Amino acid sequence: MSTFSFLTRFAQVELKSLPDLKLPDKVKYHYQDPHIVERLSFVFAQHLARLNPDLSRPLVVVAIGTDRSTGDCLGPLVGTMLQKQDTGLHVFGTLENPVHATNLNSKLEEIRKGFKNPLLVAVDASLGQVESVGSITLATGSLKPGAGVNKNLQEVGELHFTGVVNVGGYMEYLVLQNTRLGLVWKLAELIADSIKGGCRLAQANLFKNFQQILQ
Repeated sequence: MSTFSFLTRFAQVELKSLPDLKLPDKVKYHYQDPHIVERLSFVFAQHLARLNPDLSRPLVVVAIGTDRSTGDCLGPLVGTMLQKQDTGLHVFGTLENPVHATNLNSKLEEIRKGFKNPLLVAVDASLGQVESVGSITLATGSLKPGAGVNKNLQEVGELHFTGVVNVGGYMEYLVLQNTRLGLVWKLAELIADSIKGGCRLAQANLFKNFQQILQ
């Protein structure tokens, strides 16, 4: 688990100004990358600074999946890990109360009614090519849950994290059922740490200090 000691190192980044910083629409790192939490946290914080600069928008994590499938429990695991810690986040989707295909629309309606102008961050498992298994993606825009198993569900979020838990393209439901829990658990820990780390960076208002540090 990350201790977020990297916060101080970011103060040494050679940036002219935040507006000059080009934000990638999508980043992807393998779970064995020793700096994956640092990288994802920093990019996530940058996106938060753009989408929610004064932190006035409630940050809502919608962790999609089910505890009935090993591969598809990535989202609920992330939600449970975030909920158990004092992150200040609003979390929908845990092992105890998952958000899945059956209740997704009603949960999104609940969020719309319960929060004013929320910033939704979606989390879900995905299937991919052999070389992508174990990778975590952070991307802008909405997540299309269920796409890997040919389900047409409502799109979710302005930002989203996905973890590639297994190989796709054939018998997806069976593949998800037979995915290694150890890999899913590790991906969940990394995503949860990255979300927490990005929020801490945003809350620390590190970006506003860049100009003062570099002058």
